[in-house]
Amino acid sequence: MGSLEDITVTISDSDAAGRIDLLSGSHGASLRSLTAVGPSGDPFDVILGYQHKGEKMGGQGDVLIPFPGRVALGRYTFEGTQHQMHINDKDGPNAIHGFLRELDWTEDGVTENEVSYTGILDGSKVEGYPFHLKVRITYRVENMGMTCSYEIENTGETDAPVAAGFHPYFTAGDEWCDDSTLLLPMNSILEFGDDLIPTGRMLGLDGSPYDYRVERPIGDTKINNCYCDPIRDADGRVRFTLASSKTGRKITVWMDEAIDYVVLYTGDVLPDQMKRRGLAIEPMTCGSDAFNHTEWGLVSLKPGETTKGQWGVTVSL
Repeated sequence: MGSLEDITVTISDSDAAGRIDLLSGSHGASLRSLTAVGPSGDPFDVILGYQHKGEKMGGQGDVLIPFPGRVALGRYTFEGTQHQMHINDKDGPNAIHGFLRELDWTEDGVTENEVSYTGILDGSKVEGYPFHLKVRITYRVENMGMTCSYEIENTGETDAPVAAGFHPYFTAGDEWCDDSTLLLPMNSILEFGDDLIPTGRMLGLDGSPYDYRVERPIGDTKINNCYCDPIRDADGRVRFTLASSKTGRKITVWMDEAIDYVVLYTGDVLPDQMKRRGLAIEPMTCGSDAFNHTEWGLVSLKPGETTKGQWGVTVSL
């Protein structure tokens, strides 16, 4: 699918605090790197990035539309019709992370500090997803931070099941994410079976090793969980922080009210150069396997309708 072009764009913003640079690619509208420069003049990573698509590991920077996470057995029923998607999950017989990350998008607007891409999903060419979407992704950098905005339009003639997710790996500058502290104001997680598919139960976090509602080190906990039930601030956003006492940096990831779920992943099965080097903080509009659990945030988008939202990150030196 797509011609697998490798076109990249860099956008930058500077202020009194420093500079922030973002590299994105037209293949999948991917977020390829986000770096910052502080008063010392030395650049440092905010996300663990890559330059060319062949260097990507573990879904780095992917846009996950029309679904993030897994769909069990690649099978779901929508409006009374069962659909069977292509099985592309290396860890089990499932569909994973949607289709648009494998397509070439059109760069349709770029300024010094903002770039937009449009992706077209032609459902007649996608196994098990006979729906038509037009998606716009915009990255903007300013004030030592980045905002990612998305809009998904149903361009077909029938209702379409739609969700969105994103897959960046963040770092506060520690060699291992174990040494960074995490604050995660989410009250619940989805229970997963050994097959990485949700059982259908939602679990509270009291007494759980995955409870980071009070800031503490990540430690050696292996995290690959879908969190839900956010504790939002007065402005409607929920904010997570990843911080390092060694570097003095704090990364704050925020999600607006359109985004109620987040997957955290310490990357324990990734190659050594990525394994536990950063923390994947994956904003998602739905829970994993929401095509089979529609109550977990799946949107049924009518023809001509659009759904949209934003997430972002700010850097404190």
